[in-house]
Amino acid sequence: MKLSVALSNDESAVEPSSIVAQARLAEDLGYAGVWVPDHLLPPGPYGDVYGGVYEALMLLSHVAAVTERVTLGTTVIIVPLREPVLLAKQLATLERLAPGRVVFGVGVGWDSDEFAAVGVPFSERGARTDEAIDLIGALHRGETPRPNHFFGSATGVFEPRPTAPVSVMVGGMTGPAFRRAARVADRWQAFGLTPDEFSTRRADLDRLSAPRRISAGIMLSRDDSCKSVAELLDLLHGYETAGADEVTIHFGPSAQTSAPMTELMDRWRAAHQP
Repeated sequence: MKLSVALSNDESAVEPSSIVAQARLAEDLGYAGVWVPDHLLPPGPYGDVYGGVYEALMLLSHVAAVTERVTLGTTVIIVPLREPVLLAKQLATLERLAPGRVVFGVGVGWDSDEFAAVGVPFSERGARTDEAIDLIGALHRGETPRPNHFFGSATGVFEPRPTAPVSVMVGGMTGPAFRRAARVADRWQAFGLTPDEFSTRRADLDRLSAPRRISAGIMLSRDDSCKSVAELLDLLHGYETAGADEVTIHFGPSAQTSAPMTELMDRWRAAHQP
């Protein structure tokens, strides 16, 4: 099971240099990837509920320039709030900056006020997401996208092409999200599940996506229920037994992450030595 880090892109006062230092430390320590959230115009302040102070793909493009190995992922882009041709170009450009390292984490969103703020009908979010995923995939493969309801025909010359397919991860716990993951994704990311609950959903996902096998992971935060690194380590072993392929951890405010990030990876490696 891989461990990754959710970068602290949810603090209004945080400097980009602090987030980038967190990403570089994650790579140096041996974490598999770094992930950033996305909220364009939330109705409340960034913090516990909303992340994405710095725009996700622009931030990851800078992280790409100062790292060499870690996966660069979004957890998750609220796809129906984005114009998909531009999003396709941003993702392709990021992949050319960091070949083979980009994961396009997608979600439909959950806050109707955020949709109202940018003039996108909340009721259309699922259909818009499905059409955008199809359109982006076609553009990346060099195909002419099929005309669709929301975004037209998208005819024209698309460049750059990614050097490798951009992996798609679907995040979410609803039935539609789960079925979307089984249908079009390479990965699925959960949150808020116990190891036993995760094991059940992992088995359901395997049945829905067969004969493909989709990578399944979960997002954790070091909240009040899991304050110490020892508690977090026990929880990680539970998810490993439950069949998780990756656990992404939000360690808290960026200024307080280096010590627990280091301790956790040291203890994780020690526990997995032959």
